[in-house]
Amino acid sequence: MNKNPLLVLESFGQSIWLDFLGREALDNGEIQRLIEQDGVSGLTSNPSIFEKAIADSDDYEEAIHAYLQQGKSVDEIYEALTVEDIQRAADLFRPLYDRLEGRDGYVSLEVSPKLARDTEGTVAEAHRLWSAVDRPNLFIKVPATREGLPAIQQLIGEGINVNITLLFGLPRYREVADAYLAGLETLAARGEPLDRIASVASFFLSRIDLLVDPMLERIRLQGGEVGERVAGLHGEVAIASAKVAYQIYQEIFGSERFEKLSKRGARPQRLLWASTSTKNPDYSDVKYVETLIGPETINTVPLETLDAFRDHGKPASRLEDDAQAAYQVLERLPQAGIDLDAVTQQLEDEGVKKFSDAFDKLTHALEAEKARA
Repeated sequence: MNKNPLLVLESFGQSIWLDFLGREALDNGEIQRLIEQDGVSGLTSNPSIFEKAIADSDDYEEAIHAYLQQGKSVDEIYEALTVEDIQRAADLFRPLYDRLEGRDGYVSLEVSPKLARDTEGTVAEAHRLWSAVDRPNLFIKVPATREGLPAIQQLIGEGINVNITLLFGLPRYREVADAYLAGLETLAARGEPLDRIASVASFFLSRIDLLVDPMLERIRLQGGEVGERVAGLHGEVAIASAKVAYQIYQEIFGSERFEKLSKRGARPQRLLWASTSTKNPDYSDVKYVETLIGPETINTVPLETLDAFRDHGKPASRLEDDAQAAYQVLERLPQAGIDLDAVTQQLEDEGVKKFSDAFDKLTHALEAEKARA
């Protein structure tokens, strides 16, 4: 019998995490089975995931009514529901976390997307969520906005694990890694241990191609020399960005600066590939998994992508293949008039809005439930 391709990923140094959470999957043992049978070693959530889980099912109705009878506000109900789910998920991954001494087995809970441009508000909410969940294998998700950077540094410096989300651009990735290192240096200066603080930088991928591909097609249709410059770039920009990000990762975490921290027990801030479901039906449904398998990385996937890779994924270490070609892909974009920094800023703005809209939709659903009670 052929070995489950998901289980092979570990041999290449990559962790597979689940980009999904719902109460039914906790109640019926589905998440536990994914841990045991597919080697899933972590879990991520976001406002869109919780909006779909809570608003589009009856799984939370009893709990919502109980909280309403207690007089809780809509915001309090949302936080109570999400904290409870995250605690239950964290407990499922806790044996793995303990066995690996904190190298894996994490779950992630995001601060409100309404705070994406509010440094102080992000820090305050991160403190509250960290205390409310009260699990060592928790990541607090903080967006990689300009305002998120000082929050990331402060939280790491306080010993709070951080998953940096909505990261699209390479210059911002360098700033995110610097914030992590600066936070570790704060901990080290106070003489505190560094061996259990953890962070991941979640690089969002498929949405890059979703935005850039139509731009490339318009340029291609112009023909001439400019059209030739973009030939073959469709569906390549996100993968190229990820491969260059990994080169940056190796540079930063192979540096003398990090070596000093490593001697104190610090761990690298692993790259996590996010937004890995394929949005373009013309591409393979495991495109953003197969091409980015490499050591010390994580791929967080929705259930559909997990099922697809289990069924027909071909695991092999490919992340460091053709690194020079990846640089060349990115170099050809400005030659064709595409400003990748502007693209990634647009994606960041759209990502914040998408999560904020999901948060609003769920809030309105809870308000409607409250009105009926």
